[in-house]
Amino acid sequence: MVFNFNYHNIYLLLMKQEFRVEGMTCGGCLASVENSLKKIDEIKNVEVSLTRKSASFDSNTIFSPKDIEEHLDAKYSVFEALANEVPLATNKSSMAELKPLLIILFYIISASILLHIQEWDMKAVMLDFMGLFFIVFSFFKILDVKGFASSFPMYDPLAKQVKAYAHIYPFIELCLGLMFLFRWNIPIALILTFVILGITTIGVSKALLSNKEIKCACLGTVLNLPMTKATFIENAIMLIMAMILFGNYII
Repeated sequence: MVFNFNYHNIYLLLMKQEFRVEGMTCGGCLASVENSLKKIDEIKNVEVSLTRKSASFDSNTIFSPKDIEEHLDAKYSVFEALANEVPLATNKSSMAELKPLLIILFYIISASILLHIQEWDMKAVMLDFMGLFFIVFSFFKILDVKGFASSFPMYDPLAKQVKAYAHIYPFIELCLGLMFLFRWNIPIALILTFVILGITTIGVSKALLSNKEIKCACLGTVLNLPMTKATFIENAIMLIMAMILFGNYII
């Protein structure tokens, strides 16, 4: 009995392939690489890591770095992944990564309190906090709307289904911020806040439970922030404030 041993068949059984991708700097880059790879028919189960600067997928076709590079934007360079390659940010704590977000929240909270420290009004403090929150966060998103629109659908359910929503979302936040600061149609602003942040929070919760590495787009693509529990807490605080304030307005 003759056994026909074919090395090519063995390689075809090795479904998982991984490559190092240089040039990714933000969540928008991650989304761009991921979307480009998903368009290749022979590729399934795409996973792109901004931390490791890598892209992995399942396929019955053996790809070379050049094959992958041809499907990506010119700014990206693709190389063979090293088996012993260490993640680039393993020595960076979650707290250090979240430092920009925590500093921004500290300034927003401080400003909201200082505006009413002489004549204390908790309701006004919450309204100003929500207004400043939306204004500041929309500013970072508007700096790179296209990049934000590429990252946001990775975890927001509505943005994933309606692409135009991701492009107008920063401007929705801007309008909400102005409505809170100018005290204009507050009940409507609160309802809109509850709806859009509620949808996003559902997506954030699913992303956290899946343990999939996703970059948070809450501050656009200017700052490289990981999706963590802090993102969920940040949204939850805004939702709680919206519910409390709405209750005050309808009573």
